[in-house]
Amino acid sequence: QVQVMESGGGLVQSGESLRLSCAASGTIFDIPVVGWYRQAPGKQRELVARLINGGPTTYGDSVQGRFTISRDNAKNTAYLQMNTVKPEDTAVYSCMVRAVIGPKNDFLDFWGKGTLVTVSS
Repeated sequence: QVQVMESGGGLVQSGESLRLSCAASGTIFDIPVVGWYRQAPGKQRELVARLINGGPTTYGDSVQGRFTISRDNAKNTAYLQMNTVKPEDTAVYSCMVRAVIGPKNDFLDFWGKGTLVTVSS
């Protein structure tokens, strides 16, 4: 079983910065993909950023140039650096970890419960 926990959310003012963390624990052979998603009240969940090991990094159009996704493989932890935040960035931010959980490259997607980011104007 793999557990995913986000942290770092809170209340920030428009224009400020915030860093979210996503820690994965459990029986993990590899993590080929990590992603950050968000869901604002009354809206559908949307992709914020996705990082593929050895592959492309993808950002949502609304955060391109302001947010940066990164990871520390040794710690099984991913980060989302959020700069120049805007009120429209207010949402619950969730982390998705695609983890290889067996020696035959069996993998599953695991989600955290999310962390709330509120940006005041």
